[in-house]
Amino acid sequence: MRLSDLPRGTDAVIDAVDDPNNADPVAQRLRELGFVPGEAVRVVATAPMGGDPIAVRIGFTRFALRRTEAERVSVHTVKEQE
Repeated sequence: MRLSDLPRGTDAVIDAVDDPNNADPVAQRLRELGFVPGEAVRVVATAPMGGDPIAVRIGFTRFALRRTEAERVSVHTVKEQE
């Protein structure tokens, strides 16, 4: 599942950040911000009508991401792992 598809309020764990090409700066920046495999993540808010941005929480930090950025992050819900 993609982070952009995660329902608001659902706990998930990051699997990977996809690089559409070598040394992709957006994917690199996401990893620098903490979007790394094994980190817990939650969508805490979304723009009206499915627009940009979406607000996500990793630890105690919140980030606003464009949907195109969130589509690069693969996640699984906590229930999927059990």
